[in-house]
Amino acid sequence: MAKENELKVFISSRDSTCDECGQHLGRRAWITLNDVKGALCLTCADFDHLVFLSSGDAALTRRSRKHSKLSAVVLKWSRARKRYERQGLLVENEALERAEAECAADSEARQAARARAALRRAELDQEYIRRFAQRVREMYRYCPEDREILIAEHACRKYSGRVGRSAAAKALDEDAIRLAVVAHVRHAETGYDRLLLRGVDRRDARHQVRTKVADIIDRWENKGA
Repeated sequence: MAKENELKVFISSRDSTCDECGQHLGRRAWITLNDVKGALCLTCADFDHLVFLSSGDAALTRRSRKHSKLSAVVLKWSRARKRYERQGLLVENEALERAEAECAADSEARQAARARAALRRAELDQEYIRRFAQRVREMYRYCPEDREILIAEHACRKYSGRVGRSAAAKALDEDAIRLAVVAHVRHAETGYDRLLLRGVDRRDARHQVRTKVADIIDRWENKGA
């Protein structure tokens, strides 16, 4: 079970809709619960840039949490035990990769790390990611080298809640692409995650970094770095 002060994501056991964006999420959606807004999809909760690490490897989980500025425990209701049970952890991709490298340095963990890496690669639809990344580069031609690939991989992972899995994103709609880029900039180029960890309300934190996000997006579109 999660600790009281941990950020939590729930795998819903019933049909769900995001109370902020209105998107129908279906059953087994990944959501957060907000006292004011109710159920939020991972995009609206600003967790959509995180990757899932399933339970089972204590060393990898511990190291990933240590390196990740923002993390959330994933819970699922057990009908048999009548309680929420821990499924794993959402962490930053860079933190997971660093933790995997540390585990791979240990002889006993090397084989398991390779297997997990293979599973993560299999999770990605490479052709879709390639087209998504190409569209990001077309729209934001001055973004840093290879950043479009990172944005596409984060946006297009297959588990519920990612903006890149929406029908609009699959059609390479400009608004959907922009949402993915803005989310990436907010998390990767500003102090937004640190504000969340300090307990700043999500809307207030977004307001605080809004100007910086807009300036970076403008440079990526029009002016270069």
